[in-house]
Amino acid sequence: MSSQELRKVMSEPEPLSLHVPEPAVRPGGNPDFSNVKIPRAGAVPRPEIDVDPETIRELAFSIIRVLNRNGEAVGPWAGLLSDEELIEGMRHMMTLRTFDARMLIAQRQGKTSFYMQHLGEEAISCAFRKALSPGDMNFPTYRQAGLLIAGGYSMVDMMCQVYSNSRDPLKGRQLPVMYASKEHGFFTISGNLATQYVQAVGWAMASAISKDTKIAAAWIGDGSTAESDFHAALVFASTYKAPVVLNIVNNQWAISTFQGIARGGSGTFAARGLGFGIPSLRVDGNDYLAVHAAAKWAIERARRNLGPTLIEYVTYRVGAHSTSDDPSAYRPKTESDAWPLGDPIIRLKNHLIVKGVWSEERHKQTEAEILDTVIAAQKEAESYGTLHAGGKPSARDMFDRVYAEMPPHLRRQRQQAGV
Repeated sequence: MSSQELRKVMSEPEPLSLHVPEPAVRPGGNPDFSNVKIPRAGAVPRPEIDVDPETIRELAFSIIRVLNRNGEAVGPWAGLLSDEELIEGMRHMMTLRTFDARMLIAQRQGKTSFYMQHLGEEAISCAFRKALSPGDMNFPTYRQAGLLIAGGYSMVDMMCQVYSNSRDPLKGRQLPVMYASKEHGFFTISGNLATQYVQAVGWAMASAISKDTKIAAAWIGDGSTAESDFHAALVFASTYKAPVVLNIVNNQWAISTFQGIARGGSGTFAARGLGFGIPSLRVDGNDYLAVHAAAKWAIERARRNLGPTLIEYVTYRVGAHSTSDDPSAYRPKTESDAWPLGDPIIRLKNHLIVKGVWSEERHKQTEAEILDTVIAAQKEAESYGTLHAGGKPSARDMFDRVYAEMPPHLRRQRQQAGV
């Protein structure tokens, strides 16, 4: 190449282009999870609570696991739960799965307009809830109903909210599955994605300012980490060392967009916390024991005024995003079967059987008992009405509890409506 040709090439750069991440496989292809690097159970160290975040950066790239392939609990994160607590956790997960199944059927029957399952993700919210203390506040998304079930909240009230009937605790003000209970540490779910992250950090800061002892837990899905509120929350949490646990549920899919779109070039979602100086963990989200152990570690850090912790739960959304979604349009139908971290209920069941405190027969018996309990709750909830039948919240309710003092224009509207 002559010097003249070389100068021409150097002065005329190639047109710019964008990199658009693509999932490993499309519908009709063979599921591929080769990008999920799974360490041996028990291999990830458990640092001291007051560890310097700089010294544990590698934990943002590995996966904390307790249960091995043989159903045994191994490693430094094991041993925090008694047999009774594990059995209770099993019942919570089974209840949530049964609750989901009944509400999904109810939606197909036209008894409610909308529903979202937790299938495959039950261990995350159920185990985390048992690591909290009374008065701690969760700022959840729409797939953390296990926080309520594991916290003893009424399934009848949950169903009444799904049905928007006369006993709906929220008086028809929220979409189905967007529960709220201050008494059970469950802040009102927001349909505007990621807003709950900054709210959680603000609540935690207020708790510290008022010299309280309660901490907050923020929840977000992998897709919503692309929202600006997620990053704003990390700024405030890290700057003021807010007593908050920042949870990211990476279930591989944000509706129809695979997790690589939101993750970008960060490698893992947990790695997002490193740039803010926040200790960051990745956890096997289908391992009840690992979730609970990591939650206890992070909650204790917050309680000791050591600041926030970010936790990424690696899991898989087995069901559709919602009853309005058809996942076969964007992923292989058999992909969930290939998920390498398995089913959280089966894994805990196998562990309890290995310990000699559970059996296949007892599991089936418990399934039947829980089904009876859920059906009884459903019958009671439906006696108060469903979407198209029975009682509804009063029209008057839409005017109440909106403002501390009702403004004149709403007062006039209520009078015009005759309620």
